[in-house]
Amino acid sequence: MTTTLTTRISLAAQAVGVVKQYGTGPTAVRALDGIDIDLPKGQFTAVMGPSGSGKSTLMQALAGLDTIDAGTVRVGYIDVSSLSEKQRTLLRRDQIGFVFQAFNLVPTLTARENIFLPLTLAGSRPDAAWFDQLVSTLGIGDRLEHRPSELSGGQQQRVAVGRALVSRPQLVFADEPTGNLDSRSSRQLLKFLRHTVVNLGQTIVMVTHDPASASYADRVVFLADGRIVDEMTAPSVDRVLDRMRRFDTDNETH
Repeated sequence: MTTTLTTRISLAAQAVGVVKQYGTGPTAVRALDGIDIDLPKGQFTAVMGPSGSGKSTLMQALAGLDTIDAGTVRVGYIDVSSLSEKQRTLLRRDQIGFVFQAFNLVPTLTARENIFLPLTLAGSRPDAAWFDQLVSTLGIGDRLEHRPSELSGGQQQRVAVGRALVSRPQLVFADEPTGNLDSRSSRQLLKFLRHTVVNLGQTIVMVTHDPASASYADRVVFLADGRIVDEMTAPSVDRVLDRMRRFDTDNETH
């Protein structure tokens, strides 16, 4: 794949021929098997596939959380695969936000302090107007002085989203962000993520197993055995369900 610099800059991230292997010899497992993917700026991409298909491994590679064995990963125009561990840490701090299923909030900090944590670590000052907009949209203005143990699961997840977005990173990765939420909290969170893409130009990559969650995305990328096997734009719940059922049929025929 040949990509011009102009094209790369229009991409939030990109993987070219990415291979990630665990183990050696006959027992080696290729979690990623030569994956190519472009993630345009201002787009909401969902990544789906059967268990063990490489979804989380792909996200970790794209985010610089894990090294790769072959290929190239870029965030913007930066070749992540050529960076040292310290450089990758700085890249994640400055340009990437994360929303995890387990929230990963610091229990001794208030909601406000948890949201500000990336800025505190970077020695940066918050944008007061942006913080107020985040808090208002997430509906947690009256919970900012509470610690995680005093918040519901949905409130904790909204704090985690606020933390991921407070520095206005160019790219946000969400790994099963609705996995611990009830249906109402899930819808609120997904609507907010959609809002950040449409109205704020945010780029989001979400790993999910849930067709309803995937329907909020601009496109869905389907993985199987460490490879991209299909893509879908303008996804609906029914279309995603139908595609996921085909994975079950494929397994039955092998």
